Amino acid sequence: MTKRVAVVGSANMDLVGLAEHLPRPGETVLGDDFVMTPGGKGANQAIAAARAGGTTTFLGAIGSDSFGVTLGSRLAATGVDTTHVRTSYGSSGVAVIMVDRAGENSILVSPGANRTFLGLTDDERACVAEADVLLCQQEIPLATVAEALAAGRAAGTRTILNAAPARELPPGLLDQVDLLVVNETEARAITGGSAPDLAPLLALVPRVVLTLSGNGSRYADRDGQDVHVPAFRVEVADTTAAGDAFCGALAVAWAEGRPMVDAVRWANAAGAASVRKIGASNALPERAEIEAIFAG
Repeated sequence: MTKRVAVVGSANMDLVGLAEHLPRPGETVLGDDFVMTPGGKGANQAIAAARAGGTTTFLGAIGSDSFGVTLGSRLAATGVDTTHVRTSYGSSGVAVIMVDRAGENSILVSPGANRTFLGLTDDERACVAEADVLLCQQEIPLATVAEALAAGRAAGTRTILNAAPARELPPGLLDQVDLLVVNETEARAITGGSAPDLAPLLALVPRVVLTLSGNGSRYADRDGQDVHVPAFRVEVADTTAAGDAFCGALAVAWAEGRPMVDAVRWANAAGAASVRKIGASNALPERAEIEAIFAG
């Protein structure tokens, strides 16, 4: 039986410019190309989970503008259940993304309708309760993130927080998290430490995945596991979607009951598959692509 993943998060229209190098402050750079594609961490991770094989529901807010129409259509076209996606009068969220020829990126996000996603309805709570895994990020109001995580914990749904972008967390939010996914910057933002020491994080949550970009990932838990999971080597075109591909695939793998280290390795394969393409949602891999890299 296909496992159910609920994703509570943001939806943005990504405006992606490609250039030889990222502009420095005050510098104008002539670009190589431009792509406009649906994105946002929540929507991206929902699409990633659906393509990875999970039955996926997205809970979030889009605007009443043309971007909102495109966002809703793209989610539905990829098999994501959008029944409960809200439409807010005004602008959808927008992300301005610059990518250099090495695949590195710089991103500015204007939240738009995502700011209006406040408080969960009874139907939205039911979606969380019915899921095997709940996946959240931090591009929507943190009060809603906290409410969703608490609803998931109360219902026995496994909860994942991808603590991105790095933000100051309200007290008690991490008490509702079963698995925390962070990069080194986000780990330091939570602990205040000068190095990615996972012990302080494990004092707050029972399981942690630390993503290490091209060096793979590290998984640790309170049972004593602390394992480096190497990256898969592929030709890199754009790293924009890597984190979202990783998180969506990880949610599916955990819902399917894979051992955590194996689940992280499978999520690494999803991240590797995504960086071979330029863009965000369009770069998120199908399950067959993940399996091909995972088996290689």
